[in-house]
Amino acid sequence: MLRPGDEVDAVFACTRKDRLITKTGSPYLALELRDRSGSLAARAFRNADALAGRFERGDLVRASGTVERFRDELVLEVSDVARVEDADPASFLPTAYRDLDELDGFLEHLGREVYDAGYRALLDSLLSDSSVRADLRRAPCTRAGHHAYVGGLLEHTVAVATLAHELCQLKPRLNSDLLLTASVVHDIGRTREFTYGADFGLTPEGELLGHVVIGMQMLSARAEAARLDEVRRLALLHCVLCHHGPSLAPGGKFGSAEAAALYRLNALDAGVGGASERGLRA
Repeated sequence: MLRPGDEVDAVFACTRKDRLITKTGSPYLALELRDRSGSLAARAFRNADALAGRFERGDLVRASGTVERFRDELVLEVSDVARVEDADPASFLPTAYRDLDELDGFLEHLGREVYDAGYRALLDSLLSDSSVRADLRRAPCTRAGHHAYVGGLLEHTVAVATLAHELCQLKPRLNSDLLLTASVVHDIGRTREFTYGADFGLTPEGELLGHVVIGMQMLSARAEAARLDEVRRLALLHCVLCHHGPSLAPGGKFGSAEAAALYRLNALDAGVGGASERGLRA
């Protein structure tokens, strides 16, 4: 834990870089530096313009200086800062609070709760793909909203699927195989949405298409390979299409109770997750 007066010389991800002017008219840099333990505000008053040319926002940087207290917050008064090239960007991204191996086990268990042969074949195709599984463990759900950390997608997927499984016990008229399958795959497009550096970025298809369209494309290809019949395929794709609400569906309406349930369960975990994460990090 940092204290006023501590000397710092370490590598960070630079997530903010602004050139500002003091009341006396001198330039200074306002920075945010981050590692796995959290974020630290930083300022560089001396040689601000010279230092600014040595790195950009989003770079990994080596920063040195002294910790000071400013307005009841700790701030690093930077004496030197420059880009570094030999650090692993992923080691500076925030990570899930829960154990990813444990979450992987829960995901496999939930997949085995699907008994419909067509949906089970599609899930088996996805969950047996080592590349997909690795991407599920790495991806966040969002860049700055809920579950915005490495492993966030896996954590959110397991939570929504668990809620779906429990709901089906309470509402036995729901098609549990459809709802549980949709819960596991509803955000699968996020595995191709992000880039990984000092911060999360967007891939070209993530920026231009978004995770819903990417997911629909991925699932359509898997459904064909799994020989999923048309009725089941369309029911599943409709759930995925509507998991943020029915606005994209024809007529702006849910076409099934399972689609409406997935929307509510997704919103529940996203809302509670976002609120608890902001509280934990406040």
